[in-house]
Amino acid sequence: MNKTIVESYGKINLALDVLYKRADGYHELNTVMQQISLKDRLIFKEIDRGIKIESKGLKIPLDESNLVYKTWKYLRDLSGVESGIHIVIEKNIPVAAGLAGGSSNAAATLKALNQIWDLNLSLEELMEIGVKLGADIPFCLLGGTALGKGIGNILTPLKPFKDVHILLGNPGLGVSSEYAYNKLNLGDHHNMDISKLISCMDKRDLKCVGENFKNIMEAIIIEEHPIIQKIKDNMMASGSLGTLMSGSGPTVFGLFENEETIIAAREKLLEIIDKVYICKTI
Repeated sequence: MNKTIVESYGKINLALDVLYKRADGYHELNTVMQQISLKDRLIFKEIDRGIKIESKGLKIPLDESNLVYKTWKYLRDLSGVESGIHIVIEKNIPVAAGLAGGSSNAAATLKALNQIWDLNLSLEELMEIGVKLGADIPFCLLGGTALGKGIGNILTPLKPFKDVHILLGNPGLGVSSEYAYNKLNLGDHHNMDISKLISCMDKRDLKCVGENFKNIMEAIIIEEHPIIQKIKDNMMASGSLGTLMSGSGPTVFGLFENEETIIAAREKLLEIIDKVYICKTI
């Protein structure tokens, strides 16, 4: 049987602001999202009925709690397709890490099933389905560089910010988005101005970009997990032009000017944590 293979890329937030809590319980965001080259790979093969999910690499739940399972079930119920699917997830993106790994896998599943089942859904239609399953899924479908509003689903593509050296450091602890949002105190919060960051990205002024990284959640999560600050300090001491915790954490990313500097920084960071990844913006 034919296999369909889809690459599933991670995401970092170069800026993240939470404006207010909405009536529906979600939070209104203002964020700059960037796809990165760290990726999972999903392999799809048709079977007679149902779904079978396997994983290779990092351990993930393979039951009904998996976002890939939820995506398959939603699309199957929507389309009425009865044939089954076997999905192998080759997992490299750390789990519960602020890198949208699960959302990226769900986006890959939407793309693959749309093709395998001949559903002919447009990107916009896939994004409308995606947001019902997870706030980051629309961006993972779109990719590249984008300004996100709403719950992160109202996307405006920005000028591509490709081939920038990024070092990721993950301290190996899970932080749930729900926990991070619940710790926010928006009472005396002044909304961030992220226009300077976008302007610096447009000019590819990397020093200026690094100086304008912002994440409203970073200080809250650092208070709970001081290792995040140690990772940031380690990267800065190794020549990073700027560091930030991605999303609700706990992964930290650092922006570097060249390959030589980032390789040396990786070795230094491995002295304090195990999960360190070199990648690029795409």
